[in-house]
Amino acid sequence: MLVQIYGDNAMKETGVYKWVKRFSEGRGSVTDEERSGRPVTSRTEENIAKVRQVLRENRRLTVRSIAEQVNIDRETVRKILTEDLDMRKVCAKMVPKELTEEQKQRRATVSQDLLERQDDILGRVITGDETWVYQYDPETKRQSAQWKTANSPRPKNFRQSTSRVKIM
Repeated sequence: MLVQIYGDNAMKETGVYKWVKRFSEGRGSVTDEERSGRPVTSRTEENIAKVRQVLRENRRLTVRSIAEQVNIDRETVRKILTEDLDMRKVCAKMVPKELTEEQKQRRATVSQDLLERQDDILGRVITGDETWVYQYDPETKRQSAQWKTANSPRPKNFRQSTSRVKIM
């Protein structure tokens, strides 16, 4: 009769017999009962506070290194970070340089002056056979990643200016 009324959405016959037996034994609810099993002990307020303290000291740590410091499972640390602390790991936004308003104005003035004098300057350029090598080790975008909350600002990395080394 259930198949005629509900079609494919009907319970199987064995499931119906199981529930009839449970209700005849005195059960009054269809919700799950408490089960025995291993209790969750790692996501305690104490461990959440430990993870928060470790992140205050260094937001660039990986989940693995935080787990080693706090001495709990990596998956538990990941859940504490994402669910309890509502954090996510974000790479720093690359911006050209951090300049003050005075520096920006000075740059504009110098650039305008160079545009006006470009004929004089280009006439005096001397070429040579020297090689200039740029020598610096910039931080990758992935290395700059750090944990942040939804309302904290995105971290910024300023592009490093290159150090020139002349090779003859």
